[in-house]
This record gives sequence, structure tokens and C-alpha cells, in this order.
Amino acid sequence: MKRQQQARAPKTELKIKQGQRFPLTIKRLGIDGEGVGFFKRQVVFVPGALPGEEVVCEAVKVSQKFATGKVVKLRRKSKDRTTPPCAVYEQCGGCQLQHMTYDAQLREKKDIVRQAFERYTKINLEQLDFHDTIGMDDPWHYRNKSQMQVGMKDGHVIAGLYSSNSHKLIDITDCIVQHPQTNTITKVVKQIADDLNIPIYNERKHRGFLRTIVTRVGFKTGEWQLALVTTTKEFPRKALFLEELRRRLPDVTSVIQNVNKEKTSLIFGDETIVLYGKEKLEERLGDFTFHLSARAFFQLNPVQTEKLYDAAKQAAELTGKENVVDAYCGVGTIGLWVADKAKELRGMDVIDDSINDARKNAAVHGVDHAVYEVGKAETWLPKWEKEGWQADVVIVDPPRTGLDDSLIATLLRTKPSRIVYVSCNPSTLAKNVKDLVKGGYTLKSLQPVDMFPQTAHIENVAVLEIRN
Repeated sequence: MKRQQQARAPKTELKIKQGQRFPLTIKRLGIDGEGVGFFKRQVVFVPGALPGEEVVCEAVKVSQKFATGKVVKLRRKSKDRTTPPCAVYEQCGGCQLQHMTYDAQLREKKDIVRQAFERYTKINLEQLDFHDTIGMDDPWHYRNKSQMQVGMKDGHVIAGLYSSNSHKLIDITDCIVQHPQTNTITKVVKQIADDLNIPIYNERKHRGFLRTIVTRVGFKTGEWQLALVTTTKEFPRKALFLEELRRRLPDVTSVIQNVNKEKTSLIFGDETIVLYGKEKLEERLGDFTFHLSARAFFQLNPVQTEKLYDAAKQAAELTGKENVVDAYCGVGTIGLWVADKAKELRGMDVIDDSINDARKNAAVHGVDHAVYEVGKAETWLPKWEKEGWQADVVIVDPPRTGLDDSLIATLLRTKPSRIVYVSCNPSTLAKNVKDLVKGGYTLKSLQPVDMFPQTAHIENVAVLEIRN
């Protein structure tokens, strides 16, 4: 009977109709960098609009909870609006905020964090240390790695990113947030593939050979690595391709082939072959040198990474007496950064290559009080506890999806004194903090760090302490 009543219940009448035009004042930025306004109490998201602007908006998509619009006319322009320097900014979608001054980006990114906590928690941010965003002195050419999808257009090889909300590949010849060398490498590979008629992968037909051009540059070492992601191990005109590559890029450090046969959006497959040069790239952060395999995770902005890790180290407040866990440790970067202040360091990651790299990185730097294991923190923390080893400080740096529920439950059960949460997603950070606070922790501070200028992404270092 109840189900029948629910079935007969009228749907909420939409106040906005698709195609409708209306005036809108933009109140703030949304988590994806879009302007947010309200029309007849209904929220409207408008890509490209900035806080404080008055626009005439056209509803492009309408749902029960919100509408998405486009700017038809800009009635009042924000003082923070500027001209995007990128030629394909409007088409690419890789950046969302090039049309906003950098000082304004830093201000609004802090507000994005504030919005997430207001939405998902009841925490009063005025009662804790909520710092201003740490920005870059030069917010351009900061990315040390590019992953450009390969395609064909007008009979020629192109490489770039897919346009926002579409599967149209945009050819990118000079991305101004990438290190210039990554752009050079990609251009050369495109040209060689074009000259030699290398078969290019067609995603729709699942045919072709070359799928993705991945480049990584060592900012401090000057080394660079090229990874060619292909559908098969058999490499057509391989000897000629490599000969041309050496001729046009004589300073190459490492050339890798990765085989991904699957019909998937994932970049890398399981099989990796060294075509020539070294297997791994070297990069330095501070006093540390890291050896990076092609698939190993490493922060994309090395300049800001040092600031992020300094913030995490400061947040950990180590005295030399603490057992420290570096969960989601990757190649060991954050853990090694704080190791000199830790009694013992233990880390884990689910990727074998990362753990192998972490062990080698620890050995190279003489960090003999570090232990790294393959697996998840929710497996290792209880195991170590049973063996009599208790974590005092746990540092977590999860993917955008945040902490697994099982890890949150494990943290609440093992009760480390302090959790340093390095986050790349304010929404999942706020949700996870809510659960940790409910389970006995107090949020002490938030430090936003801008790792990706010109985009809507914002990293945070959050500190939680156990309540006595």
C-alpha cells in the first residue's frame, strides 16, 4: 500500500525549464570550478562564470535537484576575470580557471574547502586553524608528467585530451601547464608516428597499435622518460621508430613500451618493456632522490610537492619517539620526508612496483628504520598491533575517492594519537573527517595547498587528534 502511495505521489515541479533564459548572480565557485547561482531557490551551475558576476543564463540541462546553464550575456564582469593565455582553453577542459586571476583562484579554492565542510559536517571552521591556500610563485609549466591520448584527424596523427563532456580528442601542441620538455617529446613522437605510418588506436573499433604517449620529466635531474602505451607487444617498424627517436631526441633517458590490450579507459596495462635507456627515471625532492618506474605514482607538481610535504611534516609534530605509518605510500615520498623525525616508519601500497621502489628509495638514503609492505593499511595495522607494534601517527594520502570504510573502521579501532590526512578531494575529505570525528577524533587544522594552478583541484593537509 505504501509503495502504491509513493508511486502516485506527484513529482516535484521544476521551476526552470530547459532552454529558459533568466538573469543570475553568481555567488561562489563549485567544486569543478563552475559558477554557482540560485534562481527561484533552485541551484544553477554555470561553467565559465565567476563569483560576483551578473549573467543572463540559458538552462542547458535540468534535473530535479539542479540545473546546468551557459552564459548568454555577461552583464557585470568580475574584477578577477582575465584573458586565458591558452589557445584551446575553451575546447580542452583540462583547466577550468585560466579565466580567473591567480590570487582569486587561491581565495576561491579555500572557499571550496569551506563549502565541503559546511555541506557534509557540522564543524565550525572558525574554531580551528583554517589557513589560507599555499600557492605558487609561477603557476605555469608545473606538471612533470603528461598522458596524451593518440588519434587521427585529417589523415595525420594527433595527441591530446578529450574535450569536456565529450569524446572529441583535442590536439594539444603546447600545453602551458606542462613542463616544456613534455610538450617537445610528444610533438616528436607524433611526427615520427606520422612519418612512419604507425597504426593509431581507434577506441570505437578497438583496432590499431599506439594508444597513449606518456612523458615524465625530472625537474631537478633533467632526465626524462617516454612511455608508449600500445595494444600489442609486436611493434611495427620498431627499429626505424627507435632510430628516429634517438636522432631527434638524443638526450632521452628512458624509453618504455607498455602493453594494454584491454578495451578500457585505464592508461597502463600489466606488461612493461624497456626499449632502451634506463628502466627508471630519477627525480629529486629536497635532499631525496627517487627512482621512478613508468607506472609508479609520483606527485605531478614537484615545486608544490615540497610545500605540501613540509605542511604534512609540520602537521605530524614528530619528536623522534613516534611510530609513523605512511598509508598509500607509493614510492615512499611522504614517509621518507618525515623519517628523520620518526622512531620507526612503516608504509604500505597495493602496487608491487611502488613498494619495490619505496624499499630501494629508503635504502639509497640510509633510512634503515623503514618497513614497506604490499597491501592495504586496514590489513597491516591490525596485524602489526597483534604483534605489539602500535602506530602513533598515521599519514594518509588516498585517491579522490577518499578512505575506504574499512580503513576508517581500522583507524577508529587502533586509535593512533594523530592522523595527518593529505587530501586531493575536499568532499571526500569532509565526509571522512565527519566519520572520524564521530568515532572519537577532533579536527585541529586545515591547510589548503594549490598543487594544480589554473584548475579547480585543491589539496589539503588536515590534522585530527584523538580525544582523551
